[in-house]
Amino acid sequence: MKFRPFFVTLIFGVILLLSLAATTIYWILQPSPLPLLAGGVVKEPIAAIFLPKQAPVMVSLLTNPDRLDALGRWIASPEKRRRSHEEILTIEKTLLAKTGLDYQTQIQPWLGEEISLAVTSLDYDHNPNNGIKPGYLLVASTKNQELAKEFLQTSYSTDAIAGTSDLVFESYKGINLIAQQNPNLKKNTPLSATAVVGNIVLFANDIQVLKESINNVQVPDLNLQNAPGYQKALDTIIDPRIGIIYTNFPALSAWLGNLPIPELPEITQTLTVAFSVKEEGLVAQTALIGVSGESDRTPVLSKPVGAFSYLPDNTILTATGTNLAQLWQQIETGLDQDSPLQQLFNRSVGYLEEPLGVNLSKDVFPWVKGEFSLGLIPKNQEGEADWIFIAQKSPDVEMDEVLEGFDQQAEGAGYTVGKLPLLDTDVTVWTKLKATVNPNKQNLATLEAKVSGTHGNVDDYVIFSTSIEAISEAISPDYPKLIDTEEFQHVIEGLSPENDGYFYTNWQKSEPILTDKLPITRVIEFGIKPLLRNLRSFTLSSQGSQNNIRRATIFFNVGV
Repeated sequence: MKFRPFFVTLIFGVILLLSLAATTIYWILQPSPLPLLAGGVVKEPIAAIFLPKQAPVMVSLLTNPDRLDALGRWIASPEKRRRSHEEILTIEKTLLAKTGLDYQTQIQPWLGEEISLAVTSLDYDHNPNNGIKPGYLLVASTKNQELAKEFLQTSYSTDAIAGTSDLVFESYKGINLIAQQNPNLKKNTPLSATAVVGNIVLFANDIQVLKESINNVQVPDLNLQNAPGYQKALDTIIDPRIGIIYTNFPALSAWLGNLPIPELPEITQTLTVAFSVKEEGLVAQTALIGVSGESDRTPVLSKPVGAFSYLPDNTILTATGTNLAQLWQQIETGLDQDSPLQQLFNRSVGYLEEPLGVNLSKDVFPWVKGEFSLGLIPKNQEGEADWIFIAQKSPDVEMDEVLEGFDQQAEGAGYTVGKLPLLDTDVTVWTKLKATVNPNKQNLATLEAKVSGTHGNVDDYVIFSTSIEAISEAISPDYPKLIDTEEFQHVIEGLSPENDGYFYTNWQKSEPILTDKLPITRVIEFGIKPLLRNLRSFTLSSQGSQNNIRRATIFFNVGV
């Protein structure tokens, strides 16, 4: 069995448990006395003390899975109660499918209030002759130390009697270590080395990983728990939480690519995410460290920008905020070029530029210095959609010259540029004319005009779209708008009113279009598909910077 796919499966299993916690909250009656309704618990992962400061990734569930299962018992109907319980059981079986273990009889009796999974190192033995061998660690707290030891002894005895593994016993700094080795394969199986340290059970893929974890506990300067950046990030997240994800971007990129240990950058970029349960859904508070040039900055907005009010109510994806020129510059210069976030931004922009035939960072971003909103609107045809972009005019930008430049580019690409009266204004339309012959009408030719783009001025804004329908919906005062919908009002209730803008996606309606138009979405969806099963929408909102840490909140609107 390959370690990386096995470990990724475990990580996504924990993330899925986090998502199910929010899903069941959606079903809970408001007066429920369950303690998790406060959002979670105010504590840090115990696992951090066993990990080195450079650990690529840690995923922690800070509550017993049975508590998540219990949430479903407070739902409104028996049908939903069964569904919640069955999903929890499915996760348990999936995670343990290749271990031969049964959660209900072998793990549940001793498991405590934390399960953490981590990649401890990119190459734990540092031996260039045997390739790259990442270290993996599972940390589980126990509510009954004796039952935990009994479980380990029974498991090892069964394998030894069956002849499926050899046992290696070793005492290291007062801790008893046990490791299994397959005598036929001459190598360890996933999470085959174990140790009990107080009320903590450790599982690792090699006994050397356990030794390094014990060293990290005994030498505080080595472990993640005492890393200044990690503590600074947690200090900015004060809400109770049910789980935490921590990533070190340079090391995570190397692990995902099965690459050797990278040279440490001058500023290490890390991301800490804390998940809290709210009545409205699941809230993830993030703290990003290592963005170059970042300083303390309060959010610039206290309500949605005016450009947002033009988006039609059927908009399924939108990005909105202010000063797109500055935002893009921060993204380009603030994140390391090898960072997964930087690569995701670059690919997403590339997928947008190709069908539009423009260089966004050169032709569009520099002149958008005020409010902006970008929206994706589905067409009647399945899988088709229109883009719409609203930008506030800036006094130091000659918009007539900007629009004339776009018109010239369109003409150069073979489009016909003309004016069209629409409602109470005139809009510019880019069309391509095509003559077609209809054999059913004595081969008579007809002229077809295909609209590829439009733009027009409304009040203090300029609006671009890829169709007449989309721009008419935007400028019509009688057409319902997204900002007034119950769905979006529900979303902003789960977010802080002080922010730098929103990125909103109605996942249920946009998923078919996004996976077709933006191939990178298929990759992301494949990785976290279980989490998306009950997702209605998600919204990202930036909250400025504190102590040189960039803050943001992600709201997952979940339900049935």
